[in-house]
Amino acid sequence: MFASKKDIVGIDVGSSAVKLVCLRESRGSFHLVNIGIMPLAPETIVDNAIMDSTAIVEAIQRLMQGMRVKAKRVATSVSGHSVIIRKILLPVMTEKELEASILWEAEQYIPFDISEVNIDFQIIGPDSKDPSQMNVMLVAAKKDFVNDFVAVFAEAGLEPVIMDIDCFAVENMFDYNYGFVEDEVVALIDLGASATNVNVLKGDMSVFTRDIQTGGNLLGEELQKRLGLSGEEAECAKLGDRDIADADPESINEVLSDAIENLVQEVQRSLDFFAATSSEDRVKKVYLTGGVSSSEQISKTLENRLGITVERAKPFRNIIVNEKEFDVEYLDAISPMFSVATGLAMRKVGDR
Repeated sequence: MFASKKDIVGIDVGSSAVKLVCLRESRGSFHLVNIGIMPLAPETIVDNAIMDSTAIVEAIQRLMQGMRVKAKRVATSVSGHSVIIRKILLPVMTEKELEASILWEAEQYIPFDISEVNIDFQIIGPDSKDPSQMNVMLVAAKKDFVNDFVAVFAEAGLEPVIMDIDCFAVENMFDYNYGFVEDEVVALIDLGASATNVNVLKGDMSVFTRDIQTGGNLLGEELQKRLGLSGEEAECAKLGDRDIADADPESINEVLSDAIENLVQEVQRSLDFFAATSSEDRVKKVYLTGGVSSSEQISKTLENRLGITVERAKPFRNIIVNEKEFDVEYLDAISPMFSVATGLAMRKVGDR
């Protein structure tokens, strides 16, 4: 029997865990079928690059078996230094013409040898200042980097039919749950364990993206460094537990405030840079995703600094969830970690 086009599993391989989401599409709506997470040991993935492929293969297999997932086709994604996303200006041409000349055009914008990268593009539309030019979103990912991820899934007995970029998967999740509003400028900020991604959208188009190589781990690292806590204690403190024998709550709060301040500062820098390079557009609202977005302190600090509304995005907001099969409260608590995996699970073969 052929697997239907709907049988695609969204698997997000992050630096701290592998996350899986299965959805079923019926009459234009998505239903949650399965969700699972398998933690990864520190240093399994460093700077988005795979250091221990065996550990990831085992985590994927254990997750698939534990969740009794039969589908073999997977949508996954990459991000980090080996992925370049650039908005470029080119003379107006058809998609076919651009396809023929994209390698030559891309060469000027990509800091890698063009033979070492996979290239994709999306035509955004005519430039507002010069109608003879058009805006194009150019995406390049190093082949050996992508191949490492493809090899891990192949070794786990799976077929990656879609290779996406993390920030575009989050965009996909956002579109289904919140919808794009024409000309409205919002920022989707994905706060992961070791990296943060800032993606500014105008309507349904990504107009600015930036990867920041720091994330929620910074909070735990600072607690360990400054208060001598163990990794486990730091994790508990980060999640709100202040009853840790070796540290008084006030010191914990102070260290966390400093670390959050640093993280928020990086995000603010990115948004300031966007504002400086885009004369008329200003971000009107921020949606936070990723494991660290659960922190009330982060959203409050960000809101105070930016002076705009900051909301935690809900990846399952419009997804139909059977309350007999899933604990809705638990799902809501863990959902920020599943933004990428949810966006991936919505993909269909042949998606651009």
